[in-house]
Amino acid sequence: MAYDSKGTLNKVMIIGRLGADPELKYTPAGAAVMTLSVATNTSWKDTDGNQQEQTEWHRVVVWRKLAEIMAQYAKKGTKVYVEGRLRTRSWDDKNGSKHYTTEIYADNMQLLESRGAGTPADEAEPPIPSETDFAEPTANEGDDLPF
Repeated sequence: MAYDSKGTLNKVMIIGRLGADPELKYTPAGAAVMTLSVATNTSWKDTDGNQQEQTEWHRVVVWRKLAEIMAQYAKKGTKVYVEGRLRTRSWDDKNGSKHYTTEIYADNMQLLESRGAGTPADEAEPPIPSETDFAEPTANEGDDLPF
């Protein structure tokens, strides 16, 4: 997918685990969309030599065929690779207060482990979507997220 970035770069790559089973929804225009919580961990030793760990949660938005495929194959705890870009959106709550959220809009997402033992071979790996399956939502789709 080509974007005119005018000399800037907005690129995110994370590897983490899903915090919950994916939930697939559809916009009123019929586009598949899914949000995921992906956890990444950082660990280090503090000055006393004790092991420390910090978990960061990332909100990921997946569109169209890629959303449908991931909803079918990914489950809570699945290790995934997500590649995309950051996007911040805002909304007003019922009291008129403005809220913001920054999300990763996924252009590419891959499962990094199989579904486990006992999975039939024809269902073990998801199909590879084409580049058109990651297309940016249209104005009608993107402004009317079902979450």
